[in-house]
Amino acid sequence: MDDLLKVENLRMDFGDFRALDDVSFSMGKGRLVGLIGPNGCGKSTMMKCICRINEMTSGTVLVDGQDVSSLKPSEVAKLVATVPAEAGQTFGMTVMDMVMLGRYPFVDRIWWETKEDEQVVREALRAFGLDGLRRKQVSLCSSGERQRALIAKAYVQEPKLMLVDEPTSHLDMKYKLDVMEYLQSMARSDMTVMVAEHDISLMARYCDTCIIMKKGRIVTIGDPKEVITADLIRDVYEVDARVGLDEDGEIYVLPKRYAGERETS
Repeated sequence: MDDLLKVENLRMDFGDFRALDDVSFSMGKGRLVGLIGPNGCGKSTMMKCICRINEMTSGTVLVDGQDVSSLKPSEVAKLVATVPAEAGQTFGMTVMDMVMLGRYPFVDRIWWETKEDEQVVREALRAFGLDGLRRKQVSLCSSGERQRALIAKAYVQEPKLMLVDEPTSHLDMKYKLDVMEYLQSMARSDMTVMVAEHDISLMARYCDTCIIMKKGRIVTIGDPKEVITADLIRDVYEVDARVGLDEDGEIYVLPKRYAGERETS
């Protein structure tokens, strides 16, 4: 399988702090990839380097064979789409307006959406169950509706790679599953989707591959049913956990207790 994403010797320094240290991996097309690790391990920083929000200190990132450091922002946007954890300020924007913004990489000079843009957006709205909400202000949408709108916005960029940061952090159980089903269906359509998420059980259930990070480095990569173990959870999170399979063969992680050394003043 050809590599869709190839990261080689990626390093990111913020002053004296090394956020990413010699990160290397590759991923094929049509994969749902879970990016897992504790706060501050470098998950979001790595995704920002891949899409060039952050300019890496050193290393190489290839997407579909193209070095992103040599591309213009509009060219990167045709390869890589990002879905932030929060929608940010929407200023009275409707759901359709927000999703239409995803077509900006295809606009030449003056913004004016074409019939093709409108068709792509309407199809995405229907696919994500948002067509009936297209005139609703984003600020009035539920958390689940806003998250689907953000994903639809990234989807209409028609990227090769989608980077999604904590998509279920403010969602209840129903919408967590709903969002993950949408992301999984996009991966099945030959798009590679990378998701940074704290819900390990959710990642283990839906993802084809998990990348486990700790302190700016990759600990391991592989099938979640093989790499997610009680020993790994203890090493990465300093937590004792029960890891097992339920009656449907789905992996679950049940945290039990903190296993590290507590700081003393």
